[in-house]
Amino acid sequence: MLARLDDSPLDGGPNKGAATERMCVVTREIRPIADLIRFVVGPDGNAVPDVKRNLPGRGLWVTATREAVDQAIRRKLFAKGFKRDVRSGPELTDLTDRLLERAALDALAIAGKAGEVVTGFSKVEAAIQRGGLLGLLHASDGSPEGARKATALLNRNPEDDSPEIPVIRAFSGTQLDLALGRSNVIHAALLAGPASQGFLTRCLRMMRFRTGEMSRPRWDNALDKGPKGTESE
Repeated sequence: MLARLDDSPLDGGPNKGAATERMCVVTREIRPIADLIRFVVGPDGNAVPDVKRNLPGRGLWVTATREAVDQAIRRKLFAKGFKRDVRSGPELTDLTDRLLERAALDALAIAGKAGEVVTGFSKVEAAIQRGGLLGLLHASDGSPEGARKATALLNRNPEDDSPEIPVIRAFSGTQLDLALGRSNVIHAALLAGPASQGFLTRCLRMMRFRTGEMSRPRWDNALDKGPKGTESE
């Protein structure tokens, strides 16, 4: 859906209304806010990614991909949209990526505190056998052997109506350690629950930003699996 060209790209602030859609300043398309990233102007005049959509001031929205943010920077759309001098260098894209990653790890920490994450291969193995998982995590710098064994377990006795189980290798062992408050986290399983679902939502947003695949993005190294847990090529 295309917005009128004279529509203002700015919102009225984080607490003004409860709109579920906004206009991307790059494409001029109206999209769900889940597909967009809000930006505000910081006190120093720099564009600031508002990944939690709660920073004060009027906001400008960009489709949540690296390519879209890069375009907004190159075309100086932040200054045009805010109608003022706004600094937005190439580092803004990397900052956005880091903040999305941080939001995902914060959500993982919440899931861990809620008891919705188990770690260690034996516990992960038991969770797979019980069923009802929302996802698996493997440290990106860990040995692939454990990940292969976990995939083999997912492949056993598959059911035609079993849900797709994402297998995520987007985070290092150190990042998983810090998020879960444990040491030597190489393998983890996400148990069913709202906190785990919240982590998956934020992780999916991060991967959409990195890959540019809005409809069906790859999860990263181990990536997207079908009901049997098989890894894509």
